[in-house]
Amino acid sequence: MPKATDIRLVRVTSETEQFNYRTPIKFGGRVVNDVVLLNVTAEVETRDGRRGTGFGSMPMGNVWAWPSATTTVDQSLQAMTTLGQNLAADANGYQGMGHPLEITHDLAAGYQAAADKVTSAMGVEPMPRLAQMVSASPLEAAIHDAYGKTLGQNSYNLLSAEFVNRDVGSYLTDEFAGEYLDRYTSRDPKPTMPLYHLIGALDPLTEGDIAQRINDGLPETLPEWIRADGLTHMKIKLNGDNLNWDVERVVSIERVASEAQAARGCSTWFYSADFNEKCANVQYVLDFLAKVRERAPRALDRLQYIEQPTHRDLKANPDNRMHEAAKIKPVVIDESLVDFESLLLSRELGYSGVALKACKGHTEALLMGAAAQKYGMFLCVQDLTCVGASFLHSASLSARIPTIAAIEGNGRQYCPAANAGWSERFPSMFDVTDGTLGTAALNGPGLGF
Repeated sequence: MPKATDIRLVRVTSETEQFNYRTPIKFGGRVVNDVVLLNVTAEVETRDGRRGTGFGSMPMGNVWAWPSATTTVDQSLQAMTTLGQNLAADANGYQGMGHPLEITHDLAAGYQAAADKVTSAMGVEPMPRLAQMVSASPLEAAIHDAYGKTLGQNSYNLLSAEFVNRDVGSYLTDEFAGEYLDRYTSRDPKPTMPLYHLIGALDPLTEGDIAQRINDGLPETLPEWIRADGLTHMKIKLNGDNLNWDVERVVSIERVASEAQAARGCSTWFYSADFNEKCANVQYVLDFLAKVRERAPRALDRLQYIEQPTHRDLKANPDNRMHEAAKIKPVVIDESLVDFESLLLSRELGYSGVALKACKGHTEALLMGAAAQKYGMFLCVQDLTCVGASFLHSASLSARIPTIAAIEGNGRQYCPAANAGWSERFPSMFDVTDGTLGTAALNGPGLGF
């Protein structure tokens, strides 16, 4: 039955911004030096005549979402940005009304055709589903944000049967019949959450690793970051194809971090390890864990989870089973997670956790978060070097899903210029001194900021 709170799209617009990185970031053998943000504004109207406007923003992370041997980085960026702009423009022709979950689900059915139109015109290979999701994510965010702002409520508190016309089962399977996303989200954000700091493969650990200082007032070595931000959580980017380098990197980080933490009287901190799908097989992971246990057992104790060790295409690599590694530490999918089917397949292959990302679309993140909770999987939210509004969006997702314990946020490290304006409005989310973020601030209408 139609609800008075159902919305229609009145006007959708988009624009882009470009920012250079302060320092390059290396992951999965690739180096990134700048970012293009796609920003989308959506004006909506309820059945009973109320109007409001929402905003969505996301980096067009083409290097991560569309690695290719035939399509250049410039081509993939152009294609993804064009697709995002086209989807925003096409949304103006959407005639339906409903909850944002329903509207974005309808719009998602057209992503493939829209992407094919772009890549065909450019003469490049078909766009991967993951890249399509990233391109569409600011549009989805803007619609969810507009809905909450129109109703004067936080969007995470508008997920019950009172507002939503279809249960979770209609999007996933019958085992979710009669359930709504309010069951899998919190009515208030966690008041504070630990920040996961990124240690990229190019990042200097000590003064001796720096050829020339930037001297821009921000930390440059790992001890400087630990002291300045009071870090307790650190994500380590690893190569995945050089076992000795990967082990030595962790051993070095443990040594440097231990000295810095001892100097400030901290005895408890944690790591995560991200191979960005470069490991050939699970044996590499097992060998890595065994050698780290031998060389730096405390580092292994601090390791909370392992992220996407092998190739993202689970169907094409059914022999990459994670059961043995998952007995030691949670192993989560990231690049592999593009739909519910991929989540189910990951469980069959031994993965024990899921990394959610706001850049894959707000609706998809909520649904996959619900499924992961129902199946008792480890949950985390990962970054895409999100900055400004996109970082606040990612943080709001982390703060509203009960089992997520920390927030990754590396925009402040690599692209702080893009946080200008937002950091002044939400200082508790950008000024880090005790290793935590003040997520209680993300409690406003819409997506919370």
